[in-house]
Amino acid sequence: MTAPYHPVESPDETTIFPYHDLTPPTTADVYHAHQVVSRYLSQTPLVRSEFLSAEFGADVYLKREDILPTGAFKVRGGINLVSQLDDGFHDPGLISASTGNHGQSIAYAGRMFDIPVTIVVPEDANPSKVTEMERLGAAVRFHGDAFDDAREHAEELAADEGYRYVHSANEPALVSGVGTAGLEIVEDLPDIDYLFCPVGGGSSAAGYCLTVGTLTEATVIGAQSEAAPAMHRAWTEGHLASHEQMETSAEGIATRVPFALTMNVLRNQLPEFDLVSEHAIKEGVRDLFTEERIPAEGACAASLAAMRQRQEELRGQTVVFPISGRNISPATLRSIVGNTNHL
Repeated sequence: MTAPYHPVESPDETTIFPYHDLTPPTTADVYHAHQVVSRYLSQTPLVRSEFLSAEFGADVYLKREDILPTGAFKVRGGINLVSQLDDGFHDPGLISASTGNHGQSIAYAGRMFDIPVTIVVPEDANPSKVTEMERLGAAVRFHGDAFDDAREHAEELAADEGYRYVHSANEPALVSGVGTAGLEIVEDLPDIDYLFCPVGGGSSAAGYCLTVGTLTEATVIGAQSEAAPAMHRAWTEGHLASHEQMETSAEGIATRVPFALTMNVLRNQLPEFDLVSEHAIKEGVRDLFTEERIPAEGACAASLAAMRQRQEELRGQTVVFPISGRNISPATLRSIVGNTNHL
């Protein structure tokens, strides 16, 4: 294969190519994406949680993104991006790096639009997510100890072998596609006071800022593990430097490098951003499973952990948080639910 594209100067520490547009999407772009995504995915329900409503003395609703075909919100972005891919990228296809959910979304969309997909994952990637990517037709390559190792390898392969590199955040079509969940919330329940969402690469939080944060009076609050605070530090300090600490067990929010496009949106439109403990994340995973029968990933439970840090503030309010993904590994779920004394 001959590589038709070479990396260009990047504002963050990731690799981008000439076809990457770092212009943040607008709310109008999310509406356009909704016209695409709604042709392929059913609207996910917004369900009141009796357990959490009682705990907080509030009306707490769960946006059930876990019922989407890949079990996570990211498939919205994958479909929107791949649906508009230039014909010139159909061969040799797409490449991306992922700890699982992003990779599944690109694999799903690639199969839907008949485009080959390669996903690079860390050596210790969640086995169930790897299996699902392969079931969806993706070629999975293992590389490195963490997401950023896999990402760097995927970027090298894109330059060397001519794949179209799908960045996990510096893609306006991904962010606007993910943001369609926020439009559904506004349609179902416009009078909300707070929305909590996890922040890893920031596509979910950016999407909710462009929709719920823009179209309603609600306060959007991001949540990230204090054991992997790269995006929080960048948001707080106004830079895009990487952070060496990345020790969270929640793979969906495990990254060392802030991303330029999503950080642009978050810095301008995310009013509040909380760090939460690993202990609190595991408590959230346990409670969502035992009380709601939802096998929620750690990234999802970060939202609940942030809510619990604001218990009094939320009393009497209407609160939404997305069940962003259900693809927690069975071993991890058993270790948390079966060992509650060790949280």
